[in-house]
Amino acid sequence: MIVLDRRLVLKAGMAAAGLSMLPGRLAAQAPAQTPTKGGTAGEWHASSSLIGESRYGSDFRRYDHVNPQAPKGGTLNATVIGTFDSFNAYIVQGTGAAGFAAFGGGLLYDTLMEQSIDEPGVSHALVADAYKHPDDYSSATYRLDPRGRWHDGQPITVEDVIWSFTVLKANSPMYNRYYENVTEAVAVGEREIEFRFDQKGNRELPKIIGDLAVLPKHWWEGTDARGNRRDITRPTLETPLGSAAYKVQSFRPGSEIVWTRVPDYWGASLPVKVGRENFDRRRYVYFQDDNAAWQAFTKGGFEDIQVEMSSRRWATYYTFPAFTVGDVVKKEFPATSRASMQGFAMNMRRAKFQDVRVRRALTWAYDFETANRTTFFGFNTRVQSFFVGSELASSGLPEGKELEILDRYRDQLPAEVFTRPYTLPVYEQPAPREGDRPQPAPATPPQPERTHLREVVRLFGEAGWAIRDGRMTNGKTGEVFTIEFLGRSETDEIICNPYINMLRKVGIAATLRIVDANQYVNRVNNFDFDMLTTVPAQSDSPGNEQRDFWSGKAADTPGSRNLSGIRNPVVDALVKRVIFATDRDDLVAATRALDRVLLWNFYLVPQYTRPVVWLAYWNKFGVPDTQPDYIGPDVESWWIDPQKEAALAAKYR
Repeated sequence: MIVLDRRLVLKAGMAAAGLSMLPGRLAAQAPAQTPTKGGTAGEWHASSSLIGESRYGSDFRRYDHVNPQAPKGGTLNATVIGTFDSFNAYIVQGTGAAGFAAFGGGLLYDTLMEQSIDEPGVSHALVADAYKHPDDYSSATYRLDPRGRWHDGQPITVEDVIWSFTVLKANSPMYNRYYENVTEAVAVGEREIEFRFDQKGNRELPKIIGDLAVLPKHWWEGTDARGNRRDITRPTLETPLGSAAYKVQSFRPGSEIVWTRVPDYWGASLPVKVGRENFDRRRYVYFQDDNAAWQAFTKGGFEDIQVEMSSRRWATYYTFPAFTVGDVVKKEFPATSRASMQGFAMNMRRAKFQDVRVRRALTWAYDFETANRTTFFGFNTRVQSFFVGSELASSGLPEGKELEILDRYRDQLPAEVFTRPYTLPVYEQPAPREGDRPQPAPATPPQPERTHLREVVRLFGEAGWAIRDGRMTNGKTGEVFTIEFLGRSETDEIICNPYINMLRKVGIAATLRIVDANQYVNRVNNFDFDMLTTVPAQSDSPGNEQRDFWSGKAADTPGSRNLSGIRNPVVDALVKRVIFATDRDDLVAATRALDRVLLWNFYLVPQYTRPVVWLAYWNKFGVPDTQPDYIGPDVESWWIDPQKEAALAAKYR
């Protein structure tokens, strides 16, 4: 399943939004049949789970960490880099504004169910109050909560759900691949929709139907103030009708958007919403670069919460006056879901990256240890799996069911898959500096830089390249090996420059090109790059979204997450094996096999992971005593203390 990036929840409000108070006359319209939280196929379920039962069982009333009496009010200020020109984020054209999401509902729309924020692989009732599926997983039926309402007061209907499924699958590359095996959505009752599948045995598919954003058919098929018919396939700056906890209050195209909480919103009493979505206003101001946004944060009034991604800034920049007097707080939150592969993606649509020996050589040229010590202050840990931090990560040599799966493709795989554990080069490094974090012992012994660079040159030589006049040159064509890294901020400079310097030592003409946010998005969507940093974040329940990451079909689809352009029939087969795993043990084995094949084909140069969230925030919030270790800080459970807010406003106006 796709896990929504909780950094975006904090930074730009791009999470599944919530619900608000029910009108009294609707509150009495409770479902006649109470759904169960577990049980067998064919029963109604108010929660879904791919990894055992939900921790809340049949008595889910609210998340454990929230304050159910959290006050509503105040303004959450945030900054965004770049600009926007559309309130329709579900199409490739245009750049969506903060609060609108390419997947999920963003701040405006509700989804059928909402992903849990404190358990992996779990979703709870939202627009749908329950779902069910047959034993063979050939379909899923969702039942709508009769209380659901659009902001104009009209009910959310079966027709809205069917229309949303149809248009999102037709126009959104992500939804299209996510629901590839869903053939149709059909009304089977006044409140029930059956989603039919073209194959049986996909255990994940009935659950992830719950991630469908529900859009208002009557609004999108209507006309605007000028009498023009609206078009869901085109960008728009007309404020859309929504169904979630917030609606657009005002905006200045490309520079600011303000959201306001809907006071009579229908679902605040739902368990996933109690004590959450407490800010009355959410204001997003756009800046052209990260440094300007940082300066705005230090001055106050533009950004209340800084989701810190820079090790250098976290370690050395927090010396500004507001921090030294305690008006800005800095805190680290554990977040198990944040352990993710981060790496340099090589675009194999370019011929120079198609030889696995070249990709392996480029992997060997990355000196993590020195970069971590000199640039990242020892905060990071090397990553050696696409499913790092979970039981899904491969290690050692394949055995048991994993070996059985891989054996079917033995003649199509590198021999090392079966004979050598996957390990990365470890560079010799000086003693740690004072203050560096202790690092785990490396899996392989350190070697001098020259040893690894000789291996880089050797591998390039096997692929037909040699250093001539100080430049890595193709022996047949005379082409010089060049790499242009694509970036969008000074963070990319920090990440790329140590690697670029190492590549130049073996004659590779490596450069970094920084472009603005809009150019970056357009170039990535159209695969117009040599290499870039990517984070293919995974969940503990991988499934249909793996097509978007690795399939040959996704490699040819603009906007997909197959940035490397992988076209490998074994990978396609293993993705299918993951999707149609028969149980958890089978899923673990299939995912480990997929992980191992991806690693040994060297599609990414692995960088590092950091399974924590760093937050710095202006001291204007009330915060629950605990936060979920799964996602880290749940800012939606925070609230604004009006006295603190007023004091800061008077001090820093």
